[in-house]
Amino acid sequence: MQSEVYLFGMVLASNSFLLKGGFIKPDEYSEISQRYRLPGGETGTCATVLASLGASVRVDGNHIGYEVEPLLREFYKDKTVCLDSLYIDENYRGLEDYVIIADDTRSPMGTFVEYYTSGKKQWNTPKEEDITGCKVAAIDPYFEEATEAAARYCVLHNKPYVTIDCRYDSYLHQNAAISVISGEGISNQYPGKTREDMLPLFKENSEGLTIITNGSKRFYYGRKGQEVKSFDPFKVEVVSTLGAGDTFKAGSTYGLLKGMKDDDLVRFASACSAVAISRFPLPLNPPRLEEINKLM
Repeated sequence: MQSEVYLFGMVLASNSFLLKGGFIKPDEYSEISQRYRLPGGETGTCATVLASLGASVRVDGNHIGYEVEPLLREFYKDKTVCLDSLYIDENYRGLEDYVIIADDTRSPMGTFVEYYTSGKKQWNTPKEEDITGCKVAAIDPYFEEATEAAARYCVLHNKPYVTIDCRYDSYLHQNAAISVISGEGISNQYPGKTREDMLPLFKENSEGLTIITNGSKRFYYGRKGQEVKSFDPFKVEVVSTLGAGDTFKAGSTYGLLKGMKDDDLVRFASACSAVAISRFPLPLNPPRLEEINKLM
């Protein structure tokens, strides 16, 4: 089955806990108001949102364990998300994260350091035929040579792609149609540097669109040789910020699929993210086109 969008990145089970009465404090009791175990990860959430927007999606990336596979199968069985490219490892429990959320604050926990330092490369090599069959792609920067292989297949077959939080001198960024770079991405890759320090380097090292996000604050975007533009995110009542960045990526990917101009794409992606943070849990209530258009 061919899909409009190919996604390569992290898919996992996400355990989320929405608290009452503010964020947890040391040695104090906190009441859980809602808790869920649902598909997550940057690519899992992106797939959920894109399906809600009406796009057909194929996902690939990390190996899926025996405790996570049933969750994914059940959740996506009635959605336009194809899981056929994923590898199911029957000897591996699978990746899960745990996220505590209150107001506009969240704290994720997991075993990702162990995952990357174990010496096991528990992710797929992208399949060229998956990429030749799509219209656009989104590639996350987490899987070393496999990530670059996905980008090179996209370039070879003229498939534009979105990426996130990569380095400005990477093949992934230099050939992306859109790079979305968060403050967390900058602090992880370039300690001590600011968005203002890094935007010119990102912008001038790619022919694509660079977007430097800033949470709920004004963010900047632009292309090589062009002026830098800014955008103030839409204001909504925040219920949970979990998945806000992944939804912005999904909105950017949808905009790329639909051939939106830069200003329209940035506005659309921001509206996607704003709708997403106004509810919990996001996977059960992903943004719909009519909600996004109404907000815009």
